[in-house]
Amino acid sequence: MSEQIAREQMEYDVVIVGAGPSGLSAAIRLKQLDPDLSVVLLEKGSEVGAHILSGAILDPVGLTALIPDWKEKGAPLNTPVKEDHFFLLGPMGKLKLPNWPVPKLMNNHGNYIVSMGNVCRWLAQQAEELGVEIFPGMSCSALVYGDNGEVRGVVAGEFGLNADGTPGANYEPGMELLGKYVLLAEGVRGSLSKQVMAKYDLRNGYPAQKYGLGMKEIWEIDPKKHHPGRVSHTMGWPLGSNAGGGSFIYHAENNQVFIGLVVHLNYNNPHMYPYQEFQRFKHHPMVAELLQGGKRVAYGARAISEGGFQSLPKMVFPGGALLGCSAGMVNVPRIKGNHNAMLSGKAAAEAAHAAIKAGRQGDELSAYETEVRTGAIGQDLWKVRNVKPLWSHFGLAASMFAGGLDMWTNSLFGFSLFGTLTHHKSDAAETGKAKDHKPIDYPKPDGVLSFDRLTNVAFSFTNHEESQPAHLKLVDPTVPIAVNLPEFAEPAQRYCPAGVYEVVATDAANPKFVINFQNCVHCKTCDIKDPSQNIVWTTPQGGDGPNYPNM
Repeated sequence: MSEQIAREQMEYDVVIVGAGPSGLSAAIRLKQLDPDLSVVLLEKGSEVGAHILSGAILDPVGLTALIPDWKEKGAPLNTPVKEDHFFLLGPMGKLKLPNWPVPKLMNNHGNYIVSMGNVCRWLAQQAEELGVEIFPGMSCSALVYGDNGEVRGVVAGEFGLNADGTPGANYEPGMELLGKYVLLAEGVRGSLSKQVMAKYDLRNGYPAQKYGLGMKEIWEIDPKKHHPGRVSHTMGWPLGSNAGGGSFIYHAENNQVFIGLVVHLNYNNPHMYPYQEFQRFKHHPMVAELLQGGKRVAYGARAISEGGFQSLPKMVFPGGALLGCSAGMVNVPRIKGNHNAMLSGKAAAEAAHAAIKAGRQGDELSAYETEVRTGAIGQDLWKVRNVKPLWSHFGLAASMFAGGLDMWTNSLFGFSLFGTLTHHKSDAAETGKAKDHKPIDYPKPDGVLSFDRLTNVAFSFTNHEESQPAHLKLVDPTVPIAVNLPEFAEPAQRYCPAGVYEVVATDAANPKFVINFQNCVHCKTCDIKDPSQNIVWTTPQGGDGPNYPNM
């Protein structure tokens, strides 16, 4: 459609898609380097931070590199980590693991428990003060290509399409925002990032990316139980042999705790129900005692890139680059990626600035690729490169012991006993047939500690204009019932943490696959885990999706 519609065009030096930590860092660094550069930052959320659920541990190394005086400028890093706890859980008990054998890179000393939504809002203020133009509520629905096949810009702000995709009565065609370079900072599994990876074959020669599903709730708890700066991570129950993953509990400000479960999406059993595993986790005695008497105030979910160093694709293409989680820069054992995202934004900005200063545009920013792989980001990911493959191939015990040893040798001596292990299948291809696995019996949520999905989705404050086209597309509408249901018990009913997908059987002989796209919290799990790779997540119109509270 975009080729058939006349759109107004606006020219900038650099166009940035996504106002997360990487995109904001790129925008800030560009204006630090040259205040005269024109920089536009486009954010699909209703405001900066709307799509970022509070609750993370931030290693400030990226922020310090970008804004050395962030403390003096009032950055919202108010809760330094004071305690680190690691537990191995069983159904009713726990084993506290000593801290001394844990590799030093896992130590959170010097890090902060933060609301990344608030951090991004603060970064947006810094960017605007430098002259960056930030447009929230502006989804980027398509790429614009130049005469030589380079990425020239994006289409942003298209509104008013009917459900069938035709222009409605209040249709607005949006604009083409063009730049000398386009930086894609969409986060995990971004729709435009997928397109450039496919068009320019950026994954050629690199293993498949691996993913986890992170589900998170914010709770206000009894002040007597609240310990600001306390960090707890767990492994083991409730996942056991069903899936890899682990939990986190972070004590933040204002009697709040951020509690969540990460489930690795390479699980085999299609009957696995990650959301129910998260709800079951909260009934463990250690967790239930903490939450008892408290109240849940927000819920959200997001896919996490877990492939690490091996799965980084080629990160540059003609006319632009992939930043942060668009490429996959999470340090899996540390459960941290925001610091690398910020460093990547800074590096991309420096490469783009140097290119523009030299009179270039529309080519590959090779200096950025080199910096990511050989600089601080690459060094951070290189040390932990084997932890995820060990866990995937050999299980939790191997990951704990062999992975821990590998991190120690890499940190102390700069080498690995295992070399560099690789990933094999995609997470979608890891899904087994329903006939080969037993269904899992999950307890019913009690409405006090655990909740059904639709009740919890209300606490993500997600909203989608129902008259627009569904942003969740089926490549072949027959596949869910004809293939996924008989072969995999249609796992979309379970892997989605927002209850988007249903198999409705008013007539047992004619079940129907229903997509409740209004519930979508933009986690992208369906795009990743569907065993037939039949679901494509595309961006809805601007402002739609979660509206996480400003905690």
